[in-house]
Amino acid sequence: MLRNVLRACARPEPWKRGPVLTALALLLGLLLLLHAAIPDLAGLGSLLENVLPWLGVFIPVLLTGALWRRSLSAVTALLLPAVAWTTLFGGLLPDKSHSGGDLTVATHNVGTADPAPTARTLAATGADLLALEELTPQATPLYEKTLAPTYPHHAILGTIGLWSKLPLSATHPIDIMNYGPLAATKPAAAKLPENRALHTTVTTPHGPLAVYVAHLGSVRLMPRKGFWTSSRNIGAAALTNAITADATPRLLLLADLNGTWDDRAFTTLRTHLHSTQQTSGTGFGFTWPAAFPVARIDQILYRGLKPNHSWTLPQTGSDHLPVAATLTW
Repeated sequence: MLRNVLRACARPEPWKRGPVLTALALLLGLLLLLHAAIPDLAGLGSLLENVLPWLGVFIPVLLTGALWRRSLSAVTALLLPAVAWTTLFGGLLPDKSHSGGDLTVATHNVGTADPAPTARTLAATGADLLALEELTPQATPLYEKTLAPTYPHHAILGTIGLWSKLPLSATHPIDIMNYGPLAATKPAAAKLPENRALHTTVTTPHGPLAVYVAHLGSVRLMPRKGFWTSSRNIGAAALTNAITADATPRLLLLADLNGTWDDRAFTTLRTHLHSTQQTSGTGFGFTWPAAFPVARIDQILYRGLKPNHSWTLPQTGSDHLPVAATLTW
């Protein structure tokens, strides 16, 4: 049997078959390896990075075609994307969680979810810190009322809020939405209702913990303009500047980033923070859209702490899934 296989491989015909499949396999491998070098024309680079894990779906598809065509060149070329995908994402698949943890945190873009049952569900996780994004004037009082028995401390600035079992101080907004020469002339009172990021200090028995809550600008896939990310990218830069200037040793970012952690908009932020899902989760932990999640755009990011476990929570009625994590001082 082995001798027959070797003879077949020695013939030139199997290597000449399937040139298109071979080219597609090499292209797939190069996209995985060199995605960061692809120009962001019309947001193409950013869009690719947000769907990067899904490029792996094409590997078995191309392999099936290569076997059907009996193309040795295509099968060999598929080693490139297979190794590249495994290098990039293989480490996410095993269960990296372990028991223990001093602090449980959760974050959720609540969207149009029913406030009272959503608040009860989130409080039932036992989270010490609970961040909510996309709050509305109508829903906010219901979240405050329902969460008050569990969380004696909370801060709400615009459309985001943080509920805490531990004292909060020095809470202030971070402007991630206003930009341009007229931004500085806009009164703070005018900015507050639409505010989408905040910083606060949590007082813990182990010292201060800096906590940021953020909801970056939306992205849009437009027929003529491509993948529009301008608002999100400006917010990411402003948020990154605030975090990199923060000297607090222990820091958390609870956020709807409107982009995956692989997106080039977060290149600098990745040098300062780590994802709990990558270091203590299982799999990709996709959060959006809730009905059939294909991307993890909701994140718990940290520095100066040790993650124990990261997971997604069940649907609440929002188009995002909540995420939670436990960490150790």
